[in-house]
Amino acid sequence: MSSFQEALRAGSLEALRTVPKSDLHNHAFGGGNRAWIARATGHDIAPLDKPLNSMTEMHEWVSSRVGRLFDGPQGRLTAFEASLIQAQQDGVSRLEVGEDVWAITLFDDDAAKLTSELRHIHAQTAPEIEWIPQLGMSRHCSLSSLTKWLTPFLDLGFYKTIDLSGDELSQPVETFRSLYRMAKAAGLTLKAHVGEWGDADSVWRAVEQLELDEVQHGIAAAESPQVMRFLSDHKVRLNICPTSNLMLGRVKSLATHPIRRLFDAGVVVTINTDDVLVFGQGVSEEFLNLYRVGLFDAEELETIRVAGLVDPDRSECHSPKM
Repeated sequence: MSSFQEALRAGSLEALRTVPKSDLHNHAFGGGNRAWIARATGHDIAPLDKPLNSMTEMHEWVSSRVGRLFDGPQGRLTAFEASLIQAQQDGVSRLEVGEDVWAITLFDDDAAKLTSELRHIHAQTAPEIEWIPQLGMSRHCSLSSLTKWLTPFLDLGFYKTIDLSGDELSQPVETFRSLYRMAKAAGLTLKAHVGEWGDADSVWRAVEQLELDEVQHGIAAAESPQVMRFLSDHKVRLNICPTSNLMLGRVKSLATHPIRRLFDAGVVVTINTDDVLVFGQGVSEEFLNLYRVGLFDAEELETIRVAGLVDPDRSECHSPKM
């Protein structure tokens, strides 16, 4: 029995935090350590204490609780540092996090300048953590703006993944195909937020249209055996955030979370935080919560933990295309 399984069975959060884990779905803006932020800024941000009903309500909550704390270049860097501190204290050894491409506008339109600052913070704060630098894009932004901002980041050859987030219904996923072709040509792992608010078909369509390697959330895929089989066959990993789904009203309870059906269908899944500052649960808590409600046993959660510490094997898989 592994130390991770022993910690789960003992219900020891402290022991779980000593075991290496990944966090592959983390927004630096909301991914920071609450206690460290309170000490560094004098601003204590208490997490959600009841479920919300929409992303609009979440944006309103963030506006009222976080306010302008992370505005401006220094604010963005503080948020990034806080996410590294959170990972350190939770035993996260593999962290996929970065910055939205629009943030270039806060750093004199200089991608190299912003990137240098992020690299310095990582080296000074948590060099022991395997940091997978990610580029984020917001769905509400125009294609022309995203193209302008993305290009200089790709030219650096430093970033490893790209993600699309925001309102799933704001623009058709096809709008962003050219950006994903650019990112694929640059060798980035292709990800997008989909299937958090949309349906199973929206997950399939996004994977095909953008040639995705991974999906952030994707829980709606559990509605369709055909879509789950498609994801399993193409080895598309879903990076799922159970507490986020619960607190945003996307699932009724952790005990009935669709991650169980996805896992049973052979879809590769990982467990992540999304915005620990908002939802109040680190990766260790996420694992322990799923164990306590009986959704998975310790051996199954060990399989999921390990899946996040390695890149998916796609050696026999070709990117899905229309």
